[in-house]
Amino acid sequence: MNTFYIDSLDKIDEVAQAFLAEYADERVMAFYGEMGVGKTTFIKALCKALNIEDTVNSPSFAIVNEYHNQEDDIVYHFDFYRLKEEEEAYDMGYEDYLYSGHHCMIEWPEKIASLLPKGRLELHITEEMDGRRKLTIEKQ
Repeated sequence: MNTFYIDSLDKIDEVAQAFLAEYADERVMAFYGEMGVGKTTFIKALCKALNIEDTVNSPSFAIVNEYHNQEDDIVYHFDFYRLKEEEEAYDMGYEDYLYSGHHCMIEWPEKIASLLPKGRLELHITEEMDGRRKLTIEKQ
């Protein structure tokens, strides 16, 4: 288990760089945390660190957004909040994404818990009493 702290939004890019340096080979990342804790904000910082040029925003209605950088690396950004049943993930072809070898950043992964691949990173984001964000990372 590893822990990172985001002291302020001014430091988020620095933390994203440090996180990616530590976990450079990881592709599937499941983000857990309360609504509004900063999952999408940290994913935006990770995409910036990966030189993604596309506009990064929550795929709340689309369920998945696809982003590219100049090297044509791909990041898939999922938001499963609106899924009512895991079976809906089958309909969108989740396996093609999660086993593609590209970065997959998943918000609300608990909605597809039994479908998540082994070897993924789980990032638990919590808000500390002083407003900082704590990221606890575990490999599953």
